[in-house]
Amino acid sequence: MSFDDEGVCDGVETGGLIAAMSEQVWKGRRPGVPLRLIGVRARGVPLAERLARDVSGSEQAAVVGAVDITLYRDDLDQANRWPVLRGTEIPFDVDGADIVLVDDVLFTGRTIRAAINAICDLGRPSRIRLAVLVDRGCRELPIQPDIVGLHLRIDRRDRVQVRLRPIDPVDEIVQIPAAPRLSQS
Repeated sequence: MSFDDEGVCDGVETGGLIAAMSEQVWKGRRPGVPLRLIGVRARGVPLAERLARDVSGSEQAAVVGAVDITLYRDDLDQANRWPVLRGTEIPFDVDGADIVLVDDVLFTGRTIRAAINAICDLGRPSRIRLAVLVDRGCRELPIQPDIVGLHLRIDRRDRVQVRLRPIDPVDEIVQIPAAPRLSQS
């Protein structure tokens, strides 16, 4: 955590949120329908893997894939540099599957729209549910999560950073206040 970051959840609290989400993923499954988790790169992937580990102790193992939404973004023309593609890796058939799309933070909904487009290009799932660790509000599209770890209402200009192992050295959720605007006199 840097000096300006405001801690929202430490590692223990973040782990508790993930455990509670795993229970909701498992309770909402459709018996007899293959359960698949797809994480949105980057931090949606380790989150999906942890959710899958928690539900895999049951009779139905959860398989994890990763989706890269870079080419589905609607703001590519506004980027200052070329996007870095990390690739979509979905090692299963999405046709007829019960998909849980996983991301770390839900903000405007545009990332989720892009991820759904990427998944539907591969087939027709039976259902797609959305699981997010933090719902920070300020939606621009009519997209709502089915499973939420934490609802956080903050100023639109502030940022929320989720840090998850193994990408980051620690698990934590922090709020990063927007830089103050310079006044013109």
